[in-house]
Amino acid sequence: MRLPWFDYRAPRSIAEAAKILAGEGPAAMLIAGGTDLLPNMKRRHQTPRVLVSLKSIEAMKAISNGSGLNLGAGLTLTEVTRNESVKEKFTALYQAAAQVATAHLRNMGTIGGNLCLDTRCTYYNQNYEWRKAIDFCLKKDGETCWVATASKRCVAVSSTDTAPALIALNASVMLAGTGGERSIPVEALYRNDGIDYLSRKPDEILTKISIPAGWKSTYWKLRRRGSFDFPILGVAVALRFDSGKSIQDARVALGAVASRPFLVEKASEYLKGKALTDETIAEASALIASRAKPMDNTDMDLYWRKEVADDFAGYALRELRGDDMRAIRLRTARMQLA
Repeated sequence: MRLPWFDYRAPRSIAEAAKILAGEGPAAMLIAGGTDLLPNMKRRHQTPRVLVSLKSIEAMKAISNGSGLNLGAGLTLTEVTRNESVKEKFTALYQAAAQVATAHLRNMGTIGGNLCLDTRCTYYNQNYEWRKAIDFCLKKDGETCWVATASKRCVAVSSTDTAPALIALNASVMLAGTGGERSIPVEALYRNDGIDYLSRKPDEILTKISIPAGWKSTYWKLRRRGSFDFPILGVAVALRFDSGKSIQDARVALGAVASRPFLVEKASEYLKGKALTDETIAEASALIASRAKPMDNTDMDLYWRKEVADDFAGYALRELRGDDMRAIRLRTARMQLA
């Protein structure tokens, strides 16, 4: 498969990139690592006439510490995982970034790109000829969702690993455009729509991620293989404990079970003020699993994926309690993430 023809722009500043985006309109798309966009272009999912590169913008590669951590959206996933502060204080983000794709793709792909990753679906993620043969789907060129034929909304699934981790960590993102900058919580970046899945405006660029300190966190990912595969379930949990080891604050997020990653509010509220006893973990896990409503448009059986959400939520909570979960982690992730 070959790439379609396109013009390539390499601005040196965020302001210049935003100006190009605004000027070119829908014909332009941003590119950083290109690990998702370029394969999509080969399959004719996306056919921008102009690619606006962010690789030369140094301001998007900065890291700064303060009351929390600020990460430039242009940092590669490898650079994120190699940062000691991320590994020690923002463990869920480290675990999520470390499990994205393969080492080669993490060397190219950026954290901003992973946050803005296209939604996925069995009927969409095929080449042009395959999709044409069965008739195009609602997400691209067609009028019918072949997963839920009565649906007026595309149900393609969010496939980002880092978003649920950052939602659990109560992180925010900075969006910069021709009209200035605005900061929004990570969960507000997403819409529950497989086509229009980002709230980012057409001329805006995701430039920075800000994460507050003080959370103990973890991320558990389900996929068929130990590398390369996109998540078919992501469970992220962040907790704050008081001196008596009761939970002061809790944030639980799910990924890969809807068109957006989202905060599981009932489970988050339930955990507050409680100790992580076996009974608390069992009840919280059931609440988390009840919000997992996978569709039959990604890998593995959807009923099993919903059932296993309970188990993965339990793994996450037990790990935060201090249980030794290394053997289970190795079995599920096929890699050590200590």
